[in-house]
Amino acid sequence: MEPKIEIVNLLTTDSQHIADCAMMMAKSDPWITLKIDYNQCLKAFKGSSKEIWVVEIDSLIAGFVILQISGTFKGYIQTICIDSAYRGKGIGTKLLQFCEERILEFSPNIFICVSSFNSGAIRLYKEFGFKLVGELDNFVKEGFTELLFRKTFGPMMGYRVR
Repeated sequence: MEPKIEIVNLLTTDSQHIADCAMMMAKSDPWITLKIDYNQCLKAFKGSSKEIWVVEIDSLIAGFVILQISGTFKGYIQTICIDSAYRGKGIGTKLLQFCEERILEFSPNIFICVSSFNSGAIRLYKEFGFKLVGELDNFVKEGFTELLFRKTFGPMMGYRVR
């Protein structure tokens, strides 16, 4: 039987959930390859313009996303992470679908960055309709390139919030 996937808005208030998500990041790529430790991952959750959403399966966090909801790049999927035990089960695709629905409430543009060595994520984002718009050399860490992707439903000017 397919597990029930429930997405819960945390609004960065539950410190244990945030700690668990930061640990999930620190134990997986691209953060391992980039040598970004738990304390550095924890900093990714700070800021007033962010929404943190988790995917729960049987009351366990299977993945999460951090969205930037205001500013010049509102609609930026800052971080998306699926626990290694749940990868390859369509959860990342479902989480991206959720992100698209949420972001389209306030922006016609969805942005995401991905490390150039993360071929699985690149493939998923392209299949989901993202297009490469640029390369950011030495953006996160010296010697590494981040790829900026965008999926658009039109320009900011004249966009009618859904």
